[in-house]
Amino acid sequence: MNRLLAFLIRDFHTETSYRLGFLVSIGGVFVRVFIFYFLAQLVNPSAAPLLSDYNGDYFAFVLIGIAFGGYFSTGLTGFANALRQTQTTGTLEAMMMTPTPVSLLIVGSAAWSYTYTTFRVLIYLLVGVLLLGLDLGQANVPAALLSLLLAIISFASIGIIAASVIMVVKRGDPITAVFGGLANLIGGVYYPIEILPNWLQFFARLLPITYALRAMRLSLLNGAGWAELAPDLLALLLFCVLLFPLSLLIFRYAVEQARADGSLAQY
Repeated sequence: MNRLLAFLIRDFHTETSYRLGFLVSIGGVFVRVFIFYFLAQLVNPSAAPLLSDYNGDYFAFVLIGIAFGGYFSTGLTGFANALRQTQTTGTLEAMMMTPTPVSLLIVGSAAWSYTYTTFRVLIYLLVGVLLLGLDLGQANVPAALLSLLLAIISFASIGIIAASVIMVVKRGDPITAVFGGLANLIGGVYYPIEILPNWLQFFARLLPITYALRAMRLSLLNGAGWAELAPDLLALLLFCVLLFPLSLLIFRYAVEQARADGSLAQY
């Protein structure tokens, strides 16, 4: 726990040392909320049936999407960005020589990214509730927290695999580019997947973000019970069980491969 806290404190000081960038990032949250609030006023009433599971409120739908979709972006890029930073500063090889378990190094490297993302999500929700009429009065908070935990683990697994690929090939970030694009296009961030052609809906259901956002919306906006959320929670659990152990194995292999060819500190 002390080691994890050390990672968190280090990255907090790094982030807040650039105060203007930090403030601009937070200001961007306010701007995005208001942009989508005004866009929601233009949504055609004919789309209401597609939003019936979410009380027909497009603003609430999209706000949950862009807020909690941030965890998907953090999961995809947080580990790769942390890896690049330790490579460029020359600290990666030294960290790998310590007795700290690889799994803790992985978690610690992205701890601040997740903390900061949570802070941004809270701002999204507070602005929505306090200024723009977002109604979370029926929220099933325990279900939302469980959905979030499973989502974070499944998202992080993909990000760890992406970081592993970068460590070995040293070029580009194809996994992040592909999954990031797919999440925005067909993951249900900005519109229900039911609006997509059937063949695209098939691919949407292969992404963990699809189930994560549906579970978050149902639990926060509708106060959905465990029975209603069960299909989405089970899908997320399956992603976690399959992807997380696989991602750790791939990362360990990538570290050993980089050590063997002497490229651990290269980027």
